[in-house]
Amino acid sequence: MLGDITRAKDIYIVCGYTDMRKSIDGLAVIVKESFGMDPFAASLFLFCGKRRDRMKALLWEGDGFVLLYKRLENGNFKWPRNQEQARRITMKEFRWLMEGLEIDQPKAIQNIKPGDFC
Repeated sequence: MLGDITRAKDIYIVCGYTDMRKSIDGLAVIVKESFGMDPFAASLFLFCGKRRDRMKALLWEGDGFVLLYKRLENGNFKWPRNQEQARRITMKEFRWLMEGLEIDQPKAIQNIKPGDFC
């Protein structure tokens, strides 16, 4: 199905600014050259520009890339700006981002690994 992001095994947010004039090839080069990751993996890569009101998502579907673009009419995305890296996020953090929240929620209950104690 075209643009079915639920098929992505991992979601990566590219922190910092991205030139929103870049298309599929330019974004794939960023993924490969800047972060050493495989743009053909079953992953969703998220990019945001300086104004933070536009976002692009790159997804490989097996037979080609899908480029998703979202422009907010009011408000902006709470995009992490302090790092120049691709950061893996969970589906919950992705939902927070789409709802206008920060992906780092200090009061959210975090999952722990079995065997971890206080």
